[in-house]
Amino acid sequence: MKVSGNARSPGSKHLGRDDGNRPVVRRRQLGTREDEGDSCAQAVGKRLGSVMDAGSELARHDGSPVGLRPGGQMKEQTGGRVAWHCLPADEAAARLQASFEQGLAESEVLTRRAIHGENRISPKPGKGPLQRFALQFVQPLILVLLAAGAVTAFLGEWIDSGVIFGVTLINAIIGFIQEGRAENALAALVHSVSSEVTVLRGGCKQRLPSAALVPGDVVLLAAGDKVPADLRLFRAKDLQAIESALTGESTAVAKHGDALPADTLLAERGNMAYAGTVMISGLGAGVVVDTGDRTETGRISRLIAEAPDLSTPLTRKMAAFSNWLLIAIGLLAALTFAVGMLRGESAFAMFMAAVALAVGAIPEGLPAAMTITLAIGVSRMAKRRAIIRKLPAVETLGSTTVICSDKTGTLTENQMTVREIHAGGVRATVSGSGYSPSGRVGDGESIAVALRECLLAGALCNDAGLNRVNRHWEVVGDPTEGALLVVARKAGLDERTLQKIFPRLDEIPFDSTRQYMATRHEIEGQRIAYYKGALEQLLPRSTSMLDANGQAIPLRRSEIEGAARGMAAQGLRVLAMARLAGGTTAALDAASADAGLQFIGLVGMIDPPRPKAVAAVRTCHGAGIAVKMITGDHAVTALSIARQLGIARAADTALTGRELALLDEEALRGVVRTVNVFARVEPEQKLRLVRALQANGEVVAMTGDGVNDAPALKQAHIGIAMGLAGTEVAKEAADMVLTDDDFASIEAAVEEGRGVFDNLVKFITWTLPTNFGEGLVIVAAIVADATLPITPLQILWINMTTAVFLGLMLAFEPIDHGVMRRPPRPPDTPILDAALVWRIVLVSVLLLAGSFGLFLRELAQGEPLAEARTVALNVFVVVQAMYLFNCRSLTRSALAVGLFSNAAVWYGVLIMALLQALLTYTPLLNRLFSTAPIGWHQWCEIFAVGALAYLVVGIEKRFRARR
Repeated sequence: MKVSGNARSPGSKHLGRDDGNRPVVRRRQLGTREDEGDSCAQAVGKRLGSVMDAGSELARHDGSPVGLRPGGQMKEQTGGRVAWHCLPADEAAARLQASFEQGLAESEVLTRRAIHGENRISPKPGKGPLQRFALQFVQPLILVLLAAGAVTAFLGEWIDSGVIFGVTLINAIIGFIQEGRAENALAALVHSVSSEVTVLRGGCKQRLPSAALVPGDVVLLAAGDKVPADLRLFRAKDLQAIESALTGESTAVAKHGDALPADTLLAERGNMAYAGTVMISGLGAGVVVDTGDRTETGRISRLIAEAPDLSTPLTRKMAAFSNWLLIAIGLLAALTFAVGMLRGESAFAMFMAAVALAVGAIPEGLPAAMTITLAIGVSRMAKRRAIIRKLPAVETLGSTTVICSDKTGTLTENQMTVREIHAGGVRATVSGSGYSPSGRVGDGESIAVALRECLLAGALCNDAGLNRVNRHWEVVGDPTEGALLVVARKAGLDERTLQKIFPRLDEIPFDSTRQYMATRHEIEGQRIAYYKGALEQLLPRSTSMLDANGQAIPLRRSEIEGAARGMAAQGLRVLAMARLAGGTTAALDAASADAGLQFIGLVGMIDPPRPKAVAAVRTCHGAGIAVKMITGDHAVTALSIARQLGIARAADTALTGRELALLDEEALRGVVRTVNVFARVEPEQKLRLVRALQANGEVVAMTGDGVNDAPALKQAHIGIAMGLAGTEVAKEAADMVLTDDDFASIEAAVEEGRGVFDNLVKFITWTLPTNFGEGLVIVAAIVADATLPITPLQILWINMTTAVFLGLMLAFEPIDHGVMRRPPRPPDTPILDAALVWRIVLVSVLLLAGSFGLFLRELAQGEPLAEARTVALNVFVVVQAMYLFNCRSLTRSALAVGLFSNAAVWYGVLIMALLQALLTYTPLLNRLFSTAPIGWHQWCEIFAVGALAYLVVGIEKRFRARR
C-alpha cells in the first residue's frame, strides 16, 4: 500500500506493499543504517543502475570531479563523485566549505565561479542554415539527378539540364522549409532553470539570478519557488515538491534533511531538491551541490546531446532503393553503349543515347513526390491533433513495432482521483475521473454519516484549492489534497463554504516524520480536530472508530487493515482519516494525537487511465504494435494501470529500475521481449530500454511529457511529446507533438503513417514502369538499329508532367480499409515486394510493345518521324493515365475502391489531357518538342493500347488475389 504523496522517512514500511510479483534477480547486499555513514563517505559513483554520469558532485568547468579544501582550492576525490543524499547535512556542508548560518563570502563566490562557470546548461552548436540546405542534396537519387543535369549541360542541352536542376532545387527548398525548426532541446533546458532565487551570502539574504549560483551557496526555498540548482536540503518544514517532470512521480514529494541509504533511487531522495522542480508548500533551505551541466537536468541535456539522429525506415529504404536504381540504370546505360559500339555506331552517338536512357530511367519526380506526399500526411495528421516536426516521422509511425509510453500524463490523466472510500465498515465507490467534480459517491442517493464525516475531514484538513479556468478544472497545491476536494464536491460539500462555516482554529502541518496533518475546527459548538495521513501512523493512535451511522464503536483493526490491503492490491494510494473531539482551547499539538483518536475511514485514489487510452491500446495490439509502459512511479501502481489499459495481463510482472540496473545488455535484450511494465525507472534507464528494443530490430516510438523523457524521445526512431502538459524540453526533443495529450491520438497518427507509406508505394509502383519503359524503348531502338522513338526532351516532358498531374494525385488517396488490422512492416522489408516488381516489369514491357510497335507502324505507313514520335509519346501518357487507376489500390480493382473516392485523380487526368492536346496541336510546342498533329484513327490505336494495359494489370491483380 502506498501512502499518498508523502515521502517516507527512512525505514518506514508500507502495509500490504506488493514486492513479490517481480522478476527475481541477484541484488548486492546493502549495509545497515549503523554503517551507512562510513559507506556514504566512499559511495563515489556507486548509484545502482547508472550507465551515464549520474549523481552529484563538484566539478571543474571541464567536468572533472573535484572536492574542496579550505580557501576554495580543489583536490581530486577518489572514485569519482559524491553521493550527496547519503551524507549527513553537516558533513555535506563541510565538504563544500559552506556555512548554513552565513553562506559564502563574495570573494569565495568569485573564486568558485571562475572554476565552475555560471549555473547554465551548455548549449550544443547546431547546424547552420547553409549546412542544413546543403544536406538536402546529399541523397543518392538527388546526386544522380545532379550528375544527369551536369552531363546534359555539358552536352549543350540547356533546357533538359535546366528542368533537372529546377526539380532538385524545388525538392531541396521544400525539405529545408519543413525541417527548418532546429533542435532546441538544450536551449529549452537553459530556460527551465532560469529564475531568481533567495540566497544567503555573507549572512545576508539576497535575491539573485539562478545563473549566479555556485556550489556551496545556501538557498532558501518557499512555496512556489522553482529550484535553481541541485540542493542538499538541511532544513525542511512542511516542504513538498512536484518532481513529475524529472522523475515521473505524479504526486507531491515531502522533503526532509535526513541522510538516506546510498542506493536510494532518484525519485525517493527526499533530502535533495533538483533543478527545475517546483516547491508547492512549506519552507526549507539547502546547500548547492551541483550547478549547470552537473545537475540532474544538465545530465539529461547530455543524454539528449549524445543521442544520435537515427535514420528512419523510410530514409533507409529510399537509400537502398536509390542504390538499387543506380546499379540498374548504370548497367542498362553500359549495355546500350556496348551494343551500339558492337554494331559500329559512333562513340558520341552511343554516349548521347546512354545519356538519354539515363535521363529516361531516372524518376525525376520521385524526390519531390515523396516530400509532397509526406507534407500532405503532415497536414492530415494536424487535423487529427498530431503535429509533425520532421517529415520522415510521418512514415516512421506506420512502421512502428513498439510504443514505449510514459504513464503519468500520457496514459493517465495526471490528475489524482478518489476511486474508493471505506468508512464505518462500508465500502463506497466513486465515479468520475480527473479534477472535474462530476460523478457520484456510492449510490448517489444518500451519504452515510461515517462517509460524510470522512469527506468532511478530507475537505477541511486540506490546504489545496480547486478552481475552474477556461472550462477546465485545476488544482492549486498538492494533487492528493486536490482529489479530496473533488470527491467532497461530488457529494455536495463545497470546501469554500465549509471553511467559512467551520473556520480553521489551529493546525499541525504535515511533516515527513509524523506523516500526517491535522486541523482543528469548531463544529456545532464542539472543537474537533481532523487528522489526515498515513494509515501506519493514525491507526495505532486510534482507540475507536465510527460505524456507518456515526456511532462510536470499538476499533476493528483487522477489518481496516484488510480494506487497506485490498485498495493497495488495486494500485490505489491509501490515505487514512481520523478525528479527536474535545479540548477547551484552540491549541493543537502533536502530543494530543499520541492516543485516543477516533478512526473515520480510508480513502483510495489513483491517477486514472485516460478514457480513450484503453481502446487505443487495444487498436495498437490489433495492428501488431506492442505497447510498453516505462514510468518512474511505483511498480504496484504501474501494474494496476497497465492491467486496466490492457498493456499487462493479470499474471504479468513489472521490472523495477533497481532490478533493471543489475542486468547486462544481453539479458536486458531478452527481458524487453517479454516484460511490458517498467517501474521506478530513471532517465538513463529509459535510454537503455529504447536501445535494447532497437537492438532487437524493433522500430521504437517513445511517448512522454517530462524533462526525464527527453533523452529517450530523441533516441527513439520517433519521439512523441505531449503538447499541453509536456515540457518544452520534451517537445523540442520529439519528432511529433500531440496537441490534445491523448494517447488515443497516436492510433490516428499510426493509421495516417501507414496510409502515407501505402501512397508512396503506389506512386513508386506507378512511376517506375514509365522510366523502365523509356529505357527499354531506347535499348530496343539501338538493338534494332532504328531511330529513337522518343527524344530526351520528350522523355523529360513525360516524366515531369505526368509525375505532377497524375502521380501526385495518389498522395490524396484515402486510407485503405483494414490498414490497422495488418501487422507492421518488418524494418528490413524492401519498399517493393516481388509481386510489385513483377507488375512493374509487366507494365514496362507493355509500354515498350505499345509505343515502339506503334512507332514502327507509323514509319512503315510512311508517316513523318515527328508524327510517329508523337504517337509513341502519347502512348506513354495514356498508358500511365489508365495504369493510374490500377494503382489506386495495389490489391483491388479501381471499381472496388470507388471511381470517385479520390476526385484529385480525375482532375489530374483532365489537366493531363489538356496538356497533351496542347503538346500535339500547338505550333510552338510542336517546334520545341519535335511533335506533330495526329489523326483520330491514331488516337484510337493509342487508347486501345491504354485499355489493354489496364485490363492486363486488372487480370494480374485478380489472379494474385485468388492464389
